[in-house]
Parts: sequence; structure tokens; C-alpha cells
Amino acid sequence: MKTLLKLLLLAGVLAYLIVAFVSLSGGRDTTRCTTVSIVIADSAHAGFITRDEVQRLLSVRRLYPLGMEMDSIKGDTIEKTLLANPFIDRAMCYKSPGGRLTIHVSQRLPLMRIKGDGGSDCYIDAHGNAMRAQGYVADLPVATGAIDTLCVRHQLAPLARHLYRDEFANNLIDQIVVTPNRHIDLVPRIGCDVIHLGRLDSMQIRTLFRNLEALYTKVLPTVGWNTYREVSLEYNGQVVCRKI
Repeated sequence: MKTLLKLLLLAGVLAYLIVAFVSLSGGRDTTRCTTVSIVIADSAHAGFITRDEVQRLLSVRRLYPLGMEMDSIKGDTIEKTLLANPFIDRAMCYKSPGGRLTIHVSQRLPLMRIKGDGGSDCYIDAHGNAMRAQGYVADLPVATGAIDTLCVRHQLAPLARHLYRDEFANNLIDQIVVTPNRHIDLVPRIGCDVIHLGRLDSMQIRTLFRNLEALYTKVLPTVGWNTYREVSLEYNGQVVCRKI
């Protein structure tokens, strides 16, 4: 008897799965979309792309799926529309039974704002790729001066990645200045007027900021925050300070 009940239960489950598969894969699904779940990855790290922004982007193109027949919702069109936004890295749209649709969005995180002498104004991500500002505002380090593509790729992008990971450095640095000879100067929020890094080597960035942190945590509290006018980290393994 128990075996018979198990067989009947198994047969019922199989029948349900077959019917569900057929209904989803064949025929027109006229079920209305009643639930739209928008999932934003890394939402704690950047606020440019929000659920409201995703809804707005789709509504402008008349693609927001709530209330639409499930069969008429084109997931690939929704994905392409979202990927046209410079702050969206990946987009995935999928349907579930019961009129449910999920949109999963991965952001491109802006790490630094670039405002070059030539009039360029954009954000860059971890790889140095440009992201148009287009009205967005973020509390990020700002780089100004003689900035070109090579400088962004080989100096500013590695610096931006370090500032993103290093809380001390991120809180300390107010502005990055690229000099005409492509050297990097930092304007700190406290302490000296300028910190000279020279030409940045991505392999040395961690060491440079470890030395800078030692200066700010061990030396300046003792000698006085306004004792030095300039600090240079250009020389290998050395911190050279110039008094006011």
C-alpha cells in the first residue's frame, strides 16, 4: 500500500512538471505580470543605479513589464536597454511562473572623477573605463590637470582602486593633480599642502601609502599637523618633508 501511494505521488509530480513545462514552452502565456523584482548588485557601494532608476529607464521606453502579458515581455530587449546605461555592467531578465519577473543588474562602480585641462569630465571605473557624468553626482576623489588616456590607464586607475580599498587613504585625499610632466600630486584634507608621488608605479602604490600612513599616525601628531608644507614620496623607501 505504501509503495502504491509513493508511485501515485511520483506520477502526480511528474504529470505536474510535464504540464508546467508544456504551458511554459508552448502556447501563449496570457498571464499578467503581477510582480517585478529588481535586484541591484553592490548597491551598498554605489548609488547611481537604484531600483527606481531601473524602473524609470524601462518606463521611458515603455518596457516596464508590470501589468503586461508574460508572453509579450521581451527579456532581451529589457537587457539591451539597461546595458545602454554607462553605469550598468550586466543585466539579466528572467520570468517565473505566477506572473513574476526578475531583473538582476550589476553596476559599474565609479571610483574617481576626471576633470582634465582639456575639458574632459567623466567618472572612471576600476579598469579606467570612462563613464559619462550625465547629471550624476558622487562623493569621490577628483583628478584634475594634464590628464590623457595613458595617465588614466597606468596611473589614475590603479590609484583609484587603492583609494577604494584603503579607508585611510580615501578619507585623507581630497584631490589628485596631474602635473604637465605626468607626475601625481595629492591634496590632503589635513596636514601638509601637497603630497608628491611622482610617476606612479602600480606595484609601489601600497608601499607609498603605507609610508604616508606612518607619517600621519606616528610623526605629525608629535611634531604638529602644520609643521610641513610639502611631503614627497617620490624617492624609493623615503619620506622627504619640507617645513613651512
